[in-house]
Amino acid sequence: MRIAIIGTGYVGLVTGAGLAETGNAVTCIDRDQGKITKLLDGKIPFFEPGLDDLVMRNVKGGRLQFANTIADGIKDAQVIFLAVGTPSASDGSADLSQVLDAASEVGRNLKDYAVVVTKSTVPVGTADKVRARLQETAKVPFAVCSNPEFLKEGDAVNDFLKPDRIVVGTDDDRARKVLEDLYSPFIIREHKVYFMDVRSAEMTKYAANAMLATKISFINEIANLCEKVGADVELVRKGIGSDSRIGTAFIYPGLGYGGSCFPKDVKAIIHTGQEYGQKLSILEAVDSVNQRQRGRLLEKIMMHFGGKGQDKTVGIWGVSFKPRTDDIREAPALSLMEGFLSAGMKVRAYDPVGMENAKQLKLGKDVHWATDAQDAIKGAHAMVLCTEWSEFRQPDWTAVKRDMAAPVVFDGRNIYDPIRMRELGFTYFGIGRRVDNR
Repeated sequence: MRIAIIGTGYVGLVTGAGLAETGNAVTCIDRDQGKITKLLDGKIPFFEPGLDDLVMRNVKGGRLQFANTIADGIKDAQVIFLAVGTPSASDGSADLSQVLDAASEVGRNLKDYAVVVTKSTVPVGTADKVRARLQETAKVPFAVCSNPEFLKEGDAVNDFLKPDRIVVGTDDDRARKVLEDLYSPFIIREHKVYFMDVRSAEMTKYAANAMLATKISFINEIANLCEKVGADVELVRKGIGSDSRIGTAFIYPGLGYGGSCFPKDVKAIIHTGQEYGQKLSILEAVDSVNQRQRGRLLEKIMMHFGGKGQDKTVGIWGVSFKPRTDDIREAPALSLMEGFLSAGMKVRAYDPVGMENAKQLKLGKDVHWATDAQDAIKGAHAMVLCTEWSEFRQPDWTAVKRDMAAPVVFDGRNIYDPIRMRELGFTYFGIGRRVDNR
């Protein structure tokens, strides 16, 4: 099948390479010719494990190509995916300007019937707006469908090729047959494909992310209560996670959720509720808890220093919002770093892949971007684990203790054993852990 993908960002490039892998002829469209040249050379503009190999294999196989205009890219396309950005507007709503601009340009350049699919995360009713834009300029029949993505950064290639489910929203029989054909390789392999109406598909994506964000905020609330009552959240987490109705996924306490999806999508669904006169009290609380959670560790650290951070140095392990990605959007580590700098502290930070993005923020001369994890803690009065990269799980604690100004660890992801850390001579603080630092 002939496919066009508008947008070569995270969603668009993974989708394009994934559909090419199943034998389709895919054209990914980006206006930046320099970016296209780099992609053809196998240089992916962001870090995603396995994506570079997937892209190069399909470029060499002739199934994946690139264009820098919509007019060229959608020629003869049977399915056109809109995979452009939908950032948060100042009021928390999703900014649909890129989606609607792309729809207008698609309409002007359609030469034959095509199925236009919103792949970006968009609020309920967006397909209607896309259809209206297409109708303004299109001179041939078309259909508009919703096919939300469910890709986890750090495991997106596997998520696309071996999905938990594929959700397709359409009210058009002809379009449904086209998309059934497109996803037939996944149906044959018994992956679940759910067809539903367009608005239900649009809502499914937001509801899924909102539910996962709720689990994170819930366990962080429980962790904070555990600290007050003298319980250990890790034991509590195991106790409730063994209940099949609850499960263990997303009930890991920490610094709160970040990245490009959860913060944006929770705010967007709250805004949708406001538009329709429906107060989403639980999700408003989820967002509020997440904002507060970022400040709690900073409060602990400042309390440890007696409220005086001047002349103190903090080592940061992990800057990206989660492991296996260089995405620093809404990363809790950055909020902490800004807090430290405001308190007059110096920061030494290291992340395996996220530092180049973080450097672009130009946080100032009091931030030293370390060459490795050991360099990040040299002379530090405390180490803060913000992102649970594998290489941070079993460091040489003897060397860490030797190079630090004081053996203090704030574990923002609860990956270390409090008893073992105390035996090694460290003062240890986790999230909701019961620790005796005497």
